Amino acid sequence: MIYTKTGDKGTTSLGNGTRVSKAHIRVEAYGTVDELCSHLGLLRAMNVGKPHNETLLNIQKMLMTAAAQLSLCKGFEVTESDVKMLENEIDALQKSLPPLKYFVLPSGNMAAAQCHVARCVCRRAERLTVQLLENQDSAEETLLGLLNRLSDYLFVLSRTICVAAGIDETFWIPKQ
Repeated sequence: MIYTKTGDKGTTSLGNGTRVSKAHIRVEAYGTVDELCSHLGLLRAMNVGKPHNETLLNIQKMLMTAAAQLSLCKGFEVTESDVKMLENEIDALQKSLPPLKYFVLPSGNMAAAQCHVARCVCRRAERLTVQLLENQDSAEETLLGLLNRLSDYLFVLSRTICVAAGIDETFWIPKQ
């Protein structure tokens, strides 16, 4: 049965069995990671190309591990090799991109714009995880590194998608 009714009064169980409010910062953090994972699924559904889709699938798996870690499930932990994989992807993508002189406004095609939406959700997940770390002292710093790199990866992926599609990026050029 999919429904248990145990959350009908506004509480949920963490991975270690502790019941907390559904508004608890830990639930907010792993819920936002779950939301981010869904945004990456939408991006994959836009078929951004086999290599990118495979990377995004791997990232979704990392995010499921991150959500499990945030919900205190035993045996789940984001690793330094996960963070390094994102760094390698960023480095590889950046080789084909022109240098930036201005901030990029979210735009491009649907996939590029979806990268920016996912990037913003990722930053929110990072902020919530920082808040959890400050208040609960239980989130791992490696998890923060993963979220920080992932937002960078999504930014670079958006630029890569625009370049591959021949779409000019829209820049924010401040008034002098």
